[in-house]
Amino acid sequence: MDDDQYETDAKENLIEECEHIWTEVEECMSRLLDLHTETVPESSVHSFLKISSVKALTSEYNQWQKREQKILSPDEEVLKEVEFENLQKLNKELELLLSCIHAEQKKVQQDFERSQQILMEQEQLLESLTAKQKELKQDDFHFSEKRALQELQSKMGKTVAFKEYLLAALGNFLKEHYPSLQESKHVKNKKKNLTEYPSAEVITVQEILEALINKMKQSPHDPYVTVDDSMWPPYIETLLRYGITLRHPEDPQKIRLEAFHQ
Repeated sequence: MDDDQYETDAKENLIEECEHIWTEVEECMSRLLDLHTETVPESSVHSFLKISSVKALTSEYNQWQKREQKILSPDEEVLKEVEFENLQKLNKELELLLSCIHAEQKKVQQDFERSQQILMEQEQLLESLTAKQKELKQDDFHFSEKRALQELQSKMGKTVAFKEYLLAALGNFLKEHYPSLQESKHVKNKKKNLTEYPSAEVITVQEILEALINKMKQSPHDPYVTVDDSMWPPYIETLLRYGITLRHPEDPQKIRLEAFHQ
């Protein structure tokens, strides 16, 4: 007998066994339905249905207890064939599951490698940015120091230039409005100036101011200058009147420059 004929006979035997068992089940159910055919009282329909259901289940349970346990088929070859089919089906399911697991594992491995690559690139980028930040900080420090020095030099240059401008403007002003007494004597008659000029040599207002400034720089704790014959009294009074100089509180012969810088 070839394998195909053997497989066909085994299936037919299995079908016959199943039909025989199903016939026995139907007979059992028919006997259960024939039990307790008495009339149901109208007053206790619900209770009667429960009791009938319990009796039917109990009878079915007793029938199954009395029934001998039989194998599906006494034919060993049929059992082998059924078991072989079940094993083949299980083997296919396991192969499919294994294929899914391998695909998922491959995907996870690819994701892991991609994550590692991204992490490595980010670490390299972080190192590069950190080095660039340090370089920029150093450059900014040197640049700030150099720029501060340049700004300071520029301010100093502007201050010196402004100082020279003020000194020149002050000199021109004093020369125009407070010329030396020697020059004033030559133009006395033309301007009809009745001011009395001293016969001794006196210094100009500019020289008085220079003496006061030098004294203040040399000895800030004692900035007073003693008024002598070289300082013309009208010049001294003019400086005092306009608040440019101040007298000593105890010695009126001493004057000092007003502390405009304070």
